[in-house]
Amino acid sequence: MTTAPRSPRLLMLSTAMLAVAGIAFLGMPHGQEPPAPTATATHTPSAPSHAAATPPVGKPVADTAATTSPAAPRPFVVQSALPPHGEGTAGDPAVQQNLETAWPADLPATDERELLTVGRALLRADATGIGRTTWPNAFPDSGQAVAPAFATARFRIQAAIARRDHSRNSAVVHLVWAGTDRSGTFTDLRISDWHFTRTVKKGAATWTPQPRI
Repeated sequence: MTTAPRSPRLLMLSTAMLAVAGIAFLGMPHGQEPPAPTATATHTPSAPSHAAATPPVGKPVADTAATTSPAAPRPFVVQSALPPHGEGTAGDPAVQQNLETAWPADLPATDERELLTVGRALLRADATGIGRTTWPNAFPDSGQAVAPAFATARFRIQAAIARRDHSRNSAVVHLVWAGTDRSGTFTDLRISDWHFTRTVKKGAATWTPQPRI
């Protein structure tokens, strides 16, 4: 189960990822090359004057090639910060780098590690159905038999970050993942997020996952 980011920061992050990835390029059929850019016409006078073409004798001739001749167009190259779909584990570091660049760290390292550990486990439980009973508040239906939406063997978290969510006592774990659903369709670069609130019990702070809406 995937959900669209619900906070302005998540919307910004998702938009940045899709924009940098080059939606049009990723959506093209395999093997199709992007169209070459259209060269911009350079305006030149249709009938240059004789005085401009033949300078007076005895005066140096200025090099006007840079201003009268259009520069040769450079090859058009589509560069994407995200790997193409189906790249496999080799493309995961690029996905992780994209998340970290688009959304700089803003949590203490200890909090970030805790949130990432729990966030990854929650996503795995949500997608495969394994381990839901560990978080009955996050999964109200954990006591019921639920058919897994994705196969465990083909489930993979490609990247994850934990960041603040509006206040110092709320956070969100943003995850990008891949999996094969019950119909046998494999899809990567899926996006999910889990929200947490920070609570203090007996002097120790802990992050509690919130139920999915």
